[in-house]
Amino acid sequence: MNVIESIGLGKRYGNTWALHDCTLAIPEGHVAALVGPNGAGKTTLLNLAVGLTAQTAGIVTVLGGKPAGSSAALDGIAFVAQDMPLYQNLSGADMLHLTRNLNRRFDAGYAKDRLGDLDIPLERKAGKMSGGQQAQLALTLALARRPQLLVLDEPMAMLDPLARHDFMATVMTAIADDGVSVLLSSHVLAELERVADYLVLLSGGSVQVAGEVDDLLSCHRVLTGPAAEAGEYIKRLNVVYVRRGEAQAHLLVRTNGTTEPVPPGWEAHPVSLEELTLAYMRDPAAAALPGPARAVVQPMEVRN
Repeated sequence: MNVIESIGLGKRYGNTWALHDCTLAIPEGHVAALVGPNGAGKTTLLNLAVGLTAQTAGIVTVLGGKPAGSSAALDGIAFVAQDMPLYQNLSGADMLHLTRNLNRRFDAGYAKDRLGDLDIPLERKAGKMSGGQQAQLALTLALARRPQLLVLDEPMAMLDPLARHDFMATVMTAIADDGVSVLLSSHVLAELERVADYLVLLSGGSVQVAGEVDDLLSCHRVLTGPAAEAGEYIKRLNVVYVRRGEAQAHLLVRTNGTTEPVPPGWEAHPVSLEELTLAYMRDPAAAALPGPARAVVQPMEVRN
């Protein structure tokens, strides 16, 4: 089952397309990282998937073909937005009561037990809680709905490192215990590298790269060698990104699973998720393969 599937999906605001020709299929059972530069269309895609806005073009379905925004879809999706959807003047207990009454399915016992385990006082108003406590309260309210798909839009943007770690530990526990699929939008690439096993990269309002992380990493490698020879290999190989100094060059190459020999005098290294993501964010056109990729040459700072 695909938890999110779209065909030719687009959203226009006035004369500007925030998302266009987005065709995507995210299978269940993954922590899918949604990444891209500011203005890439990430929040627009999430809002379309959870039914907060209507598309201008194309089709988007969730949870095996349910129309996004339908009652059947909403029962199986929980969404935590970046601004933590909490009423600041309501206490934790009030938020539990309100959320239980607004949803057909809500496990109040689970929510109370979990907040108790986190030492979050139910009598305290949400606005008086720390950023980490507010994030955990919002996440608890979402998970207590027992969703099949948990959608998180930059939930860790305002959290300190310890709060981010605790937040993601809760998400990973929900995946292990309840089989929840997760779509997580974030700029914290180091955190995504630790938890994500599926990647969707948006840039310029369209999908540039999508697939299981292990498959994507296995189809790329970094070549390091003499800068004077870099031009030859840029023409011959599927080079996604180049960093070149006076003496040495680093080429991120898309191999598509082939085992072409390493050029003499060069070394090959595995690529990290962060390296891969940054390379395609710098040059979205490089996703248009097969054939030699367009390379972005980024001079390396040389210090005396």
